[in-house]
Amino acid sequence: APPPANTAPAPGAQPAWTTSPSTPAPARAQDANLLNWGWPAHGTVIQKFSPPKNRGIDIGGKVGDPVYAAADGTVAYAGNGIPGLGNLVIIQHANGFVTAYAHNQDLLVKCNQKGQGKGCPMVKKGAQIATLGETDSPAPMLHFEIRKQGDPVDPLQYLPAR
Repeated sequence: APPPANTAPAPGAQPAWTTSPSTPAPARAQDANLLNWGWPAHGTVIQKFSPPKNRGIDIGGKVGDPVYAAADGTVAYAGNGIPGLGNLVIIQHANGFVTAYAHNQDLLVKCNQKGQGKGCPMVKKGAQIATLGETDSPAPMLHFEIRKQGDPVDPLQYLPAR
């Protein structure tokens, strides 16, 4: 007989939030394989995609935890000029995708806005771009968004299962 569906995970196992019967993992997006996606932080998802309230996912963690580029791309913005998002990094990717990483403590990438692309570094998937923080946030977290042609999409349909 199969084991009960809600047994506790083994010590050291990843959180079972994606396998809970009450919150099934979303189906993989048809275009998810256009980019090689990776998780932007190691923490647990504390808030799922629920537009218009939440146009991305929130990943909990401790201040100073690493934040990584979720896919290869070019930094399009790094700063704190957008109210409510704190220290923010935006990366432009191939195929019309853009990712946003908000509420960071420290930004480890810079982009010369006046250069219109000049001075904006290319980053590889998995490169550390910031440290997790709580700027403009009630608790330490990474707010992570994926936009396709400008429209928010559910990051859990693109990120690999873990």
